[in-house]
Amino acid sequence: MPDAEAEELMRSAWAKRRASFDAPPEEKLALLTRAQVDLTSAATMCRDQASPVSHAHAIHLLANVEVDLGHQERALSLWEEAVELLRATDDFLQLAHKVRHLGDLHRHCDRLSDADVCYSEALTIYRAHDGEGSLDFANAIRRMAKLKELQGDRTQALALWRETRESYAAIEMTPGVEEADACIARLTD
Repeated sequence: MPDAEAEELMRSAWAKRRASFDAPPEEKLALLTRAQVDLTSAATMCRDQASPVSHAHAIHLLANVEVDLGHQERALSLWEEAVELLRATDDFLQLAHKVRHLGDLHRHCDRLSDADVCYSEALTIYRAHDGEGSLDFANAIRRMAKLKELQGDRTQALALWRETRESYAAIEMTPGVEEADACIARLTD
């Protein structure tokens, strides 16, 4: 568990990142830069406190900011570090979450086979430790469905979109159900 100062830095940095979404360009850069500094400090604090799960979480938040700043390679390195930290713990759901984000970055950078490996691992972990009643699980299936479409595997994409729909319906996430319905309709036309 990180100390109060590291927790506050993470909360504050994440609020700055969220505020950057609607900020004018010059303010956006300033907010993201401050978030980057805060998260770097929080990650160092968590590392020094020998808190691997908290350290991985701070690194994960920092990786998101690095993506926002256009630093994909830095974000990749951070997510890989977070994943390695979590492999040494028994926090399987945090591991699945970070692996899924690593897959997102690979997909964003058109490294589809790397994204496939990450999404497959994340889904395997979610199926073993989380089940079909969570938003994270539904989001992971959705990511794989989108990837299979990008890879041109319509049959697999359709099956995954159907599973995505069921997962979002189970947690009453209407926008997810609607997106899945639209994708299923497009793939069955």
